[in-house]
Amino acid sequence: MKKLIILAGIITLISCSSKKIENTENQNILNKTFLESIETTKVILTNQEQELILTGKVECDPDKLMSYVPLISGVVERTYFSLGDKVQKGRPLLDVRSTELSALQAEKISLEAEEKIAERELKASQAMFDDNMLSEKELLEAKGKLTQIRAAISKIKADMSFYGEDKGNGVFTVNAPMSGFIVHKKASQGTTISADYDAVFTIADLSTVWITVNVYAGNLLFVREGMEVEMTTLSYPDEVFYGKINALSQVFDPEEKVLKARIVMKNNDLKLKPEMSMLIKLKDKTSQPLLAIPSDALIFDANQYFVVVEETPEKFVIRNVTLAGQHNKVSYISSGLSESETVVVKNQLLIYSGIKEG
Repeated sequence: MKKLIILAGIITLISCSSKKIENTENQNILNKTFLESIETTKVILTNQEQELILTGKVECDPDKLMSYVPLISGVVERTYFSLGDKVQKGRPLLDVRSTELSALQAEKISLEAEEKIAERELKASQAMFDDNMLSEKELLEAKGKLTQIRAAISKIKADMSFYGEDKGNGVFTVNAPMSGFIVHKKASQGTTISADYDAVFTIADLSTVWITVNVYAGNLLFVREGMEVEMTTLSYPDEVFYGKINALSQVFDPEEKVLKARIVMKNNDLKLKPEMSMLIKLKDKTSQPLLAIPSDALIFDANQYFVVVEETPEKFVIRNVTLAGQHNKVSYISSGLSESETVVVKNQLLIYSGIKEG
């Protein structure tokens, strides 16, 4: 009976030992398969890239902008343009009837009549002087009178041209002072204007425009003059416009609570229109190189960042790292890693959990 019990025990031990060996073999196969599924990458040293998206809008270049403000009172009789029209320098834009101009026109007509009389008098005086019937002093007086009248006519013509082109009957025409596009219009037939009236129209040369960018207080450390930018707009969703920040204001806008950055753009194809909204992407590289790894390698746990480092093909350790920034799926590390170390980028969570539980 005792022999039977001992034999049964040996069989049981052999059976248990066989199962343990089989499990170990299976575990080795599983470990090998798991290790083959792991992906790793090297830690590299590079300059940190940063990206910021700001909003802005297209504005006219103030140096290529001209507005007409009326100098005398009157009533607009006719306009020759609409908002957005292209105009050429010297072409008529509007006719204005003015009582003030009527007085100038009447004075001009009177002076022109006096000029004709003075011309006849001078002609007669010259003939009498040639016949020794008139003194030289009297001849000079006749010439002086005509000269004064002509000077007065020149002055009044210059004054009238300052207001516009004289069309008679108290009407003058305002011509375009430059070539460009009408970007502002505040006049129509019958509009009463005066010297304290707002600009009746504004012409802009849109071959160059400004992109005015809103820079908030939190962005100040990032934005600086000379930065390269990429710009997009809803009007041309597949097109990118390139430029750089030409100027950055040092005073906050009191209403919008932002600083204004300026980008000067060539606009020869006239795609950029005044008041068009723009998205401005700013990119920057730090002068201080930092360690870089794929963002997929990071593990966030207990308000800290960790990575799994492969020391050998079968040995892994956890490292606590300090994140300096992220951009375009790349994370920049300021401490916790060394250049050329190997970090796990696939299945790192399983390894991390296993190491923590072990």
